[in-house]
Formats: sequence, C-alpha cells, structure tokens
Amino acid sequence: MALQKKVDTWKLKKWFTVYAPKEFNNAVIGEMPANDDKSAMGRTIKVGLDFITHNPSHAYTNAKFKIVSVEGNAAHTKLVEMEQLNSYIRSLVRRYRSIAYTVQKLEAKDGTKLVAKMIAITRGRTTHSKIRGLHKEMEEFVGSFVENSDLGSLINAINEGRLQTELTAKLNHIAPISKVELKKLEVH
Repeated sequence: MALQKKVDTWKLKKWFTVYAPKEFNNAVIGEMPANDDKSAMGRTIKVGLDFITHNPSHAYTNAKFKIVSVEGNAAHTKLVEMEQLNSYIRSLVRRYRSIAYTVQKLEAKDGTKLVAKMIAITRGRTTHSKIRGLHKEMEEFVGSFVENSDLGSLINAINEGRLQTELTAKLNHIAPISKVELKKLEVH
C-alpha cells in the first residue's frame, strides 16, 4: 500500500483584496483567502470605521460590508450596516438624563431600503411629554432627510456629522440635548 501525499488546502486558496464601496472612496478594507471567486461572494466583513476614514472620532463605529462582486483579485463590497459600539452608547447614558429612541424603516431617494435607529440624550431629566415630542420630531426629521438624499450622500452626512448636528439643532427647542447619535443603520 503506497502512502498518499496529503495536499495542503490552505496553499490552494487565492488571496483577494477587499475594497469598500465608492461612498468610502474605494478604500482597502483588508485581504481574505478563498478557494475561488464564487466562494468569496456573499461574505461579510466587519471593520472599524476609523480604519477606513482615518478619523479618530469614528473609533466607536463599526461598519459591516458584504462582497457583491469579484474582479480578478479585487473583491468589491456594499455597505450592510453601520453601528455604534454598545460601550460608547452606555458611556453617554448616565444618571439624571433622559433618552429618546426611534427605529424607522425608510427608503432613500435612490430606492434603497434602510432601517435607522437614532438615539437622543438630554442634558437633564425630561418629562415624558417632552420625550414623546423629541421622538416625534426625530421621526419626522430623519424621515424627510433620508427621503431627500440618496445612499451615498446620506452616508457622507452621517460620517461628517451633519445629520446629527442638524437634528440636535431641531430638537433643542423641545429640551436641551447633549448628544444625538445614529445607533445603527441597516441597509437592505
């Protein structure tokens, strides 16, 4: 009986360079091994947003990308999810503060379906009626903001902080706001 030579399957794999979508300037996310192009398709990769944007203020945000096309050794992705770390959100929520939280299913101008989860934190304790007012105002503002922008401009507005700044200014007449954050954005 002859000994069969065992082939190392790891050496047979190809390495693919993974690129972020055009909203993130096609930045290199990393590299990954796969047997072939077909097995690389559909994989998801989660990276810190600060790694892509080189902005330290994005250190508490993770972005999840899904590989949608492979050309040669380049794997191109689309955004699936952006999420704030739970530890960051917990650091914002302290005693003697109130929270207004919304979950909305929205559709962007280009037809992209989204789920946006926003959180607004007040500077002090606030009455329940004011929290309901904050909740209603947040839903109206975020709904109109998303409907009037495509996915690329929405992601830029979130990364630059324009959405959060404009929403804070809009909510301050109801109750003093310390922070408004996009807790999670899911792209369907």
